[in-house]
Amino acid sequence: MEPKTEADQLRGEVVKGAQEIFLKGLVTVGEGNVSIRIPGRDELLITPTFNHYGKMTEQDVVHLKFDGAQLSKGKRASTEYRLHIAVYQARPRAGCVIHTHSPYASILSIVRKPIPVLMEEMVILLGGGVDVSTFRSAHTDDIGDAAVQALGLTNAVLLANHGAMVCGRTVDHATKMAETVEKMAMLHWGAHLVGTPNVLKDESYRNLLADFEANFSTT
Repeated sequence: MEPKTEADQLRGEVVKGAQEIFLKGLVTVGEGNVSIRIPGRDELLITPTFNHYGKMTEQDVVHLKFDGAQLSKGKRASTEYRLHIAVYQARPRAGCVIHTHSPYASILSIVRKPIPVLMEEMVILLGGGVDVSTFRSAHTDDIGDAAVQALGLTNAVLLANHGAMVCGRTVDHATKMAETVEKMAMLHWGAHLVGTPNVLKDESYRNLLADFEANFSTT
């Protein structure tokens, strides 16, 4: 048996990330997408369109160039590949992009409510609060441009009326960030039901930004 190529190994990472967000309830069948940048090339590997995560295999992963040209045969790429490419082009240290339709994050994206800094882990993992992008139609270059603008220097954004998106240096980073966004969206929603959330002030977490920059920042 021939040894696995770098692309083969990365396909396995795409499958791992996709199945993790499915098992965590961050997507259902046909929702969301996961991609990985191929180091040193303007290329990525991404989940196929209308993906069934529970049945996904490495052969289902699609190989694309940043200009949208498909290099692999078989299934077609997620129609939201433009969103991923926009992030990779703007974020030199981003190795993985994940888009989810997780319930609480999607609720906040629909009412267009950002998530302020509620807990310190948001600073360490995401770089701060989670803003909401301006609404742009899915499957277009515009939604990628809007997402990048709303990201600022953080690793997460709520896509208006469309869920959430995160970027991380690795698949493990990005899946944890996607889970964190959903958790914080749920806490923000729940806190408003019982009172007024106490949001952390900049000065109380400024020292944590060094950890973010060293370990998780994708800029």
